[in-house]
Amino acid sequence: MTDVQQPGFSQCNNATLRRTARRLGRFYDDALAPSGLKGTQFGLLFQISVGGEPAMGAIAEALIMDLSALGHTLKPLVRDGYVETFPDKVDRRVKRVRLTPTGQAKLDEAIKLWSVAQRQFEAMMGAEQAAKLRATLDEVAALNLELPAAAPSS
Repeated sequence: MTDVQQPGFSQCNNATLRRTARRLGRFYDDALAPSGLKGTQFGLLFQISVGGEPAMGAIAEALIMDLSALGHTLKPLVRDGYVETFPDKVDRRVKRVRLTPTGQAKLDEAIKLWSVAQRQFEAMMGAEQAAKLRATLDEVAALNLELPAAAPSS
């Protein structure tokens, strides 16, 4: 095995996280495949469900996405009739999102598939270690990782 093939070959947190995210993303995408949803779509449907007709800005903030990426991810869900957008009652500039009955049924179907994958992952990783992993990743997501403004060049 070459150095490049070995786990943890990089000292770069970003490279290691992306490598792991691709592996785990494929695992959950494969598990969700019978529903026709990708992991990102499942996560978005779930976030909308728990948000109770959330504003698009709130969803983007919760998922750490920009609004254009959120709009791109929402398009097929709107097209397929799982989600609908509508203007806020108070501020019509704010766009809100809700699951349709078809979307709720699709989410219910996907949750069953996700639960199987979740149990399988926790069986391989250990429930306690998986919980620690989620907690650590939540801590990373909460960090203020803004770079300071670059000093003007002389």
